Amino acid sequence: MHEPGNETPSKAEWRTRILRARAELPPEAHAREAAALATAASSIQAETVCAYLPFGTEPGQISLVNALAATGARVLLPVIPDAPGPLDWSEYTGPDALIPGRLRGVLEPSGPRLGTAAVTSAQVLLIPALAVDRHGTRLGRGAGYYDRTLAAAPDTTRVAVVRAEEVVDHLPAEPHDVPMTAVLTPSGLIELPTAAATR
Repeated sequence: MHEPGNETPSKAEWRTRILRARAELPPEAHAREAAALATAASSIQAETVCAYLPFGTEPGQISLVNALAATGARVLLPVIPDAPGPLDWSEYTGPDALIPGRLRGVLEPSGPRLGTAAVTSAQVLLIPALAVDRHGTRLGRGAGYYDRTLAAAPDTTRVAVVRAEEVVDHLPAEPHDVPMTAVLTPSGLIELPTAAATR
C-alpha cells in the first residue's frame, strides 16, 4: 500500500484508505487470498489458538479457522460482550455450531462461554487488523475490544492478520497499543522485531 512521503496520515485516514481498498477487491481475488491465508495458517503450531471468523471484506474466510483446527489445535473464537470490555471466548467445534453474534454479520460459537481469562490459555492469538507496521503497531477498527483483551495476555504470541499490502513501514501508535509479534498474510507468516524483544 502506498505511503505518502512527508505526510503523517491519522488513524482515521488509514482506516478510510484501507477499507476502501478492501471494498474494491474483486471477489475472486478475495477468495484466492483467503485460500492462501488458510494454507499459511496451517503452519502455526500450538495446543490452543485464539482466532476469529473473518467477515465482510476482512482477509480470510472460515477456511482460516478450519485450517487451524486441522492442525489439532483447540481453537477458541471471540464472543463480543454486551458492554465494552475484553472479549469472552468459546470453543470452535465446527461451522454447524455457529450462531449470529451481537454484531451484525459476525458469527460466534453456540457452546459454553469460557470467560475473558480463557485468552491466557492460548499460545497464539490471531487478531484482525486493518494494517500493521514493521515495528508491530496494529491498526484496528477502533472499538477497543482487542486492546482490552491483549492487556490480559502479554506473553502470548500475537499475530495480526492482514493482506500483504497492509504491512506498512509506519503507523501512528498510542501508549496503550500492545505490539504484535508476527503478521499472517496470504504470503506467509512474518516474525516482527518485537518477537525477539519479548523473549
